[in-house]
Amino acid sequence: MSLTAKQYDEVIHVCRDLFTKKMRDYGSAWRILRLPSLTDQIFIKAQRIRGLQQNAQRRVDEGAVSEFMGIINYCTMALIQLKLGVVEQPDLDVARATALYDQELQITKSLMMDKNHDYGEAWRDMRVSSLTDLILQKLLRVKQIEDNHGKTLVSEGIDANYQDMINYSVFALIHLGMVSVEEPNK
Repeated sequence: MSLTAKQYDEVIHVCRDLFTKKMRDYGSAWRILRLPSLTDQIFIKAQRIRGLQQNAQRRVDEGAVSEFMGIINYCTMALIQLKLGVVEQPDLDVARATALYDQELQITKSLMMDKNHDYGEAWRDMRVSSLTDLILQKLLRVKQIEDNHGKTLVSEGIDANYQDMINYSVFALIHLGMVSVEEPNK
């Protein structure tokens, strides 16, 4: 389990670095996006990953790694939007946005560690294509919940689905070799 925590942190470190750099370039323009718009951005990335997995030829020179990273960052933005609400004008500086990013990812990692304990690291035996399909399934669930105005009868809410998509994306990036696979010193 300590290996998973270490690898998780390595993936998130790279994604966080990208998020912070984009905040410096663009500011918090993403704060005007409503949740369905963020969901659609995530959907586009997941569909592209699936297309890359199924198509022999690609026309854009970006692979699945950057798309999974995008899913992580867009899901984190969505979790922040859920907490803060949508605004009409960008309102977060880099420091505040990064602090909120860290807060959401800490909660999401904690959820992963609890589930990972209960599931016995089953994700390590899964294929990246299966993780992609699970992300797409979660997206369809989120879209349905959004169409139901956020209401569910017995199911977990939108936030839990975004968190699961983050965790599946981290697992995929680990499988794709984005991080080391060495056992940490005990």
